[in-house]
Amino acid sequence: MGTKGREVPRVVCCAIPISSAARKVLVITSRTRHDFWVLPKGGWESTDGTLEAAASREASEEAGVRGRITRYVTTIKSPSTTYHFYELEVSSLDKEWLECKERTREWVDYAEAYRRVAWKPELAQGLSLSSLAPRR
Repeated sequence: MGTKGREVPRVVCCAIPISSAARKVLVITSRTRHDFWVLPKGGWESTDGTLEAAASREASEEAGVRGRITRYVTTIKSPSTTYHFYELEVSSLDKEWLECKERTREWVDYAEAYRRVAWKPELAQGLSLSSLAPRR
């Protein structure tokens, strides 16, 4: 079936939290696999209204990020999931946030962020299309 029991693929919104000035990406540890790094992402909920709002909410819940979505990056489809990526320019970080006891966050440069999320091809592909990615 490919959709993991769903009739349609799951809609996942992903924030790429960045500091344009510092040319850094904020990565977080996976909640279930603490030695794996990810970008904040999660399912779109009807109360979000927009995909951008869902990406912003996920960044707040998973990484304690405050900021604004500045750019749509890409949409990546797999048989079970459709990922929507948005850049989020970080203005501040909460000292405590919803998942702070379950995750670690760290500012890293683009190359290190790419290395850390490379285990998850969709995340690596989305990040590679961000404004911090080297131009080809």
